[in-house]
Amino acid sequence: MLNVSLSRGPKAAAGGITLALVAFAGFPLGDAVIKSMAGDWPAQAVAALRFSIGALALAVILFVREGRSGFHVNRPWLHVARGFTLFVGTITFFSAIYIMPLADAVAISFINPILTALFSGWFLKEKMRPGTWVATIIAFGGVLIMLRPNVAAFGWVAILPLISAFSVSAMLILNRTVSAGRSIFAAQFYIAFWAAIFLIIATVVGHWFVPFMTIPGTPDWNVVWRCVLVAITATGCHFLLYMATMRTTAAAIAPIVYIQLLIATVISIFVFGDPIDRTAMMGGLLIMFSGLLLWRSERKLASVIEA
Repeated sequence: MLNVSLSRGPKAAAGGITLALVAFAGFPLGDAVIKSMAGDWPAQAVAALRFSIGALALAVILFVREGRSGFHVNRPWLHVARGFTLFVGTITFFSAIYIMPLADAVAISFINPILTALFSGWFLKEKMRPGTWVATIIAFGGVLIMLRPNVAAFGWVAILPLISAFSVSAMLILNRTVSAGRSIFAAQFYIAFWAAIFLIIATVVGHWFVPFMTIPGTPDWNVVWRCVLVAITATGCHFLLYMATMRTTAAAIAPIVYIQLLIATVISIFVFGDPIDRTAMMGGLLIMFSGLLLWRSERKLASVIEA
């Protein structure tokens, strides 16, 4: 069975990869803004505010472009599932970058492309090749190396970026599933809307029942404008990423996430002054190598089909 994206032609696939490149390059900038709020407001509250702002803005855009009909959607449970995966991925990753060096959290989350390739084979019936399994083994080895020093330093909360990676991979697969169902604006509104709903629920529950999730009071204006900034940049990046999934396969898009490592590492060192652990760096390089191996395998398959 041929991949859908390849049947659409190499130009569409190349366009999808370019969109994904821009999207993934923008995410670390928003992550840095989020990390700068550590200690100002709880992570789950920041996430809830950020997605509430994004959902409201997308609702206005959707209404202006499509009217009331834009809010009608088929298979609504799929959009609820997309929102839930984004909720889990967001709250775990925000919590991770609050307590860990940004570069380490991003590097561990780089297991995402391998997971996405596996999920594509299982759920989308996209062809799985031996190279994918080799890349998977290498990537998981890198994750284990990275987690060892991080678990020692931060405790088992260091697995938070790993949970986030699983959630984001599931989100990419669900994006692919609904990519032909509704307009881009409707799809982006619904994922942001449901993520905001789940995050608001988690924030309220955490405030009353989890001591370290207690909200000290209303946010300072400085927190609000930073959430607005992240909402604008991240929503734009998710918008580009969704368009990318309409042009090429989820497995082909996922390896491009590795551009985040360079950007996140630079920010982590020069902005936050985080030290770079050599053992963790070795694990991160193994994860990156696995992604490049997977990317090379995808390129070979594309060349064979085009020929």
